[in-house]
Amino acid sequence: MNKIILGLLILGLTPQINAQEPTLTVQLPEVYIVHNYKYLSSANSEEAAIPVENLQIKVSDFNIKDLDVYTDENDLYDVYFIIPEGKVLASYNDKGILLSTAERYTDTELPSLVVKAINNRFPNWSVTKNVYLVNYHESSKTKKLYKITLENGNRRIRVKVDEMGLFQ
Repeated sequence: MNKIILGLLILGLTPQINAQEPTLTVQLPEVYIVHNYKYLSSANSEEAAIPVENLQIKVSDFNIKDLDVYTDENDLYDVYFIIPEGKVLASYNDKGILLSTAERYTDTELPSLVVKAINNRFPNWSVTKNVYLVNYHESSKTKKLYKITLENGNRRIRVKVDEMGLFQ
């Protein structure tokens, strides 16, 4: 009995506290829905140059049903995307799913792993040109390759490096 009275006394002396404060409405940033997420997760790398990343987002989000030539009778649509830094030839099926791409970007910013690999193997050479190639196929592994021209004085060499800095 003493425990019950003591418990009621303690409960009665404690101030009543609200469990929650009123919540504030927070507006979240706009949600971006990507239709061909498999392509983006496969083709896009963490250190991709900004023009490359922007064009890949446009390719992944392109709706073939917006084309003037769209009909239900065609099974395959090839769409060509061009920006000053690169080109993408993308193939879509009649449902708008991206099947494959052939991408070529010129003189883009190189990822840090590629730059480190070149500096380690060719310390006194400078990069004069580069071409970034991406080949995406829905059913196979995406191939990414940098073709780089290096110069040292009047000597010039060409090397091929993947996105991880491994020479081909």
